[in-house]
Amino acid sequence: MEVAAFHALVCGWSAAGLATFIVLWFVPAPYGRHSRPGWGPTLDARLGWMLMELPAVAVVAAFFFTSGRRTEPAALVFFVMWEIHYVQRTFVFPSLLAPGSTPMPALIASLAVVFNLVNGCLQGGWLYRVCPAYPAGWLRDPRFLAGAALFFAGMAVNWHSDAVLRKLRRPGESGYRLPQGGLFRWVFCPNYVGEMVEWTGWAIATWSLAGASFALWTAANLIPRAVWHHRWRSQVRSGGRSVPGGPRA
Repeated sequence: MEVAAFHALVCGWSAAGLATFIVLWFVPAPYGRHSRPGWGPTLDARLGWMLMELPAVAVVAAFFFTSGRRTEPAALVFFVMWEIHYVQRTFVFPSLLAPGSTPMPALIASLAVVFNLVNGCLQGGWLYRVCPAYPAGWLRDPRFLAGAALFFAGMAVNWHSDAVLRKLRRPGESGYRLPQGGLFRWVFCPNYVGEMVEWTGWAIATWSLAGASFALWTAANLIPRAVWHHRWRSQVRSGGRSVPGGPRA
């Protein structure tokens, strides 16, 4: 595929991300603490997370291992960065969820599978098929260094915040407790902030429209969800409400 055609495809995908932002601003995605009846059959939360994130691991790996760029330093570093995030998200994160976590609608998992298939094809396609090969010197370029620093800083914030949330519930508890300490003292939903910083770093490190599109999609999903979380927590503080379900959504 030519670069111009690829970029046109990415722009169309980005427009879909903006439309998703508008929808999610008014209708919270029905999983985690915002689960509600009427969205069809559900999956165990751990199974749902694993199934919906697995395509991201597999698709980019397929592009990488079938490309002629496996020995190029920049191509290899980008692959490792991507897989560190998605292997953790696919296999480690679900295994740490509480057994009683709120089931996930199969529809939500299916939509996430579609997203990860398309996004994986765009990221892997750009890095290992469409773009001119990144030179080895790219790893010393200020854009890569700044982007990689943001990527790993955002990842660290995301992982740490997830750990704080997992510790909220004591054994046998099924309600939700408001997070305290850590970055939650200064930032609302730091787990989401960390993920947005992470993929902004990816966009800068790859210096690509595909990477920027992923950063846009991340914000389009997480900013509305953070707003809904804020509304939910305000209700908890004002009414002492406790809602069954997992500590992270």
